[in-house]
Amino acid sequence: MIERDRLGMPEDPARGGDRLPPAWREFIRFCKDLRHGEIERLSIQDGVPVLAEVTKRKIKFNGRS
Repeated sequence: MIERDRLGMPEDPARGGDRLPPAWREFIRFCKDLRHGEIERLSIQDGVPVLAEVTKRKIKFNGRS
């Protein structure tokens, strides 16, 4: 088993492999759904995301603060 397989990382697309681990797909979907905000902390274990902590969102309103 090579290191990339052990870490659950995608194969090199140039070699015909374009799979992405489910955790990365879920993280990308999370970012897309978030649309606007900040991720303060992203925990990675064995090369894949395991926890994303969203601590605040910025919302701009027209007018004065």
